[in-house]
Amino acid sequence: MKYKDYYEILGVSRDADTSAIKSAYRKLARKYHPDVNKTKEAEEKFKDINEAYEVLSDKNKRQRYDSLGSNWQGGADWTPPPGFENFSFNFNQGGAQSFDFGGGGFSDFFSSLFGDMMGGMASGRQSQNFGGFDFGNGSAQRTTSRRRTAQSEPAENLDITKTLNVTAQELFDGKPINVTFTEIEKCNECHGSGYCSHCGGTGIVSTPKNVKVKLPKGIEEGKKIRLRGEGKTDSYGRKGDLYFVIHFKDNEYQFDGDNITKDVEITPPEAVLGCSKDIQTLHGKINIKIPAGVSSGQSLRLKKLGIPTSDGYGDLNARIKIVVPKNQSKEIIDLYKKIAQLQN
Repeated sequence: MKYKDYYEILGVSRDADTSAIKSAYRKLARKYHPDVNKTKEAEEKFKDINEAYEVLSDKNKRQRYDSLGSNWQGGADWTPPPGFENFSFNFNQGGAQSFDFGGGGFSDFFSSLFGDMMGGMASGRQSQNFGGFDFGNGSAQRTTSRRRTAQSEPAENLDITKTLNVTAQELFDGKPINVTFTEIEKCNECHGSGYCSHCGGTGIVSTPKNVKVKLPKGIEEGKKIRLRGEGKTDSYGRKGDLYFVIHFKDNEYQFDGDNITKDVEITPPEAVLGCSKDIQTLHGKINIKIPAGVSSGQSLRLKKLGIPTSDGYGDLNARIKIVVPKNQSKEIIDLYKKIAQLQN
């Protein structure tokens, strides 16, 4: 699911006080209210505004939301802590309205973080009995309680799936890639209830993770790499797996199956007359001959100078890109004028 930046939605800073948040909400709500603005975009915007205000105007929800950290960007992939997924809940607010958040009133992102805080929360905490802890009887009874519960309760989904952007150079080198990210998990001490100092009362904890990912030779776009036991850990010590979905992303090369493409810039005179060019490839620097009369967009195929495959290397396509240098001298411009006259 996608992370929602509630501060950005309301247009307030992360240190905005309650008054500023309320003022921003009222201004936006008037602008996008369905009775005033009939567009489909306004309807979705109004939902986001209400959702953002629901979180930022509530001290406990805002504290839990802020514990995710400030490095997230709206729309970024986000994985909910184990045990917070798939909440579906209803509650009546003051007897005036009934909200079915499982049916789309609030987003999946909201539900994954705050489902346990909306309606029936007190009774849920009582039934949890603080995760089976007996605070007066020491760690021995705590461990026994966890073991008994682990045997009787079904395992949560502890797997993590992340997208791993891989460059052509990384594919070529074949070295393990260091990946660092922050994982958000439900607090194992209070089981997400927020009744402990370990999570600061938020019910969730942020854990930095660093792993090394070895790319198999010939790995394809969209394939998954599995790291056993590197997923989430529940309060009973059970571990999930970490999956990386491979995505090829490079500022210099474009990918086409086993082959890659690289732009080679030449000037108009070089395109007309032909030239030699030194270009940098994954395999080192080489010199290529560009024929006279080449057009922009044409490609020269350089065999076996691409990325590794299961049985060798793919090809490198040198795609011609004709560029006109800036700040041309008067003499050069005059020459182009003469060429233009000759061609008419």
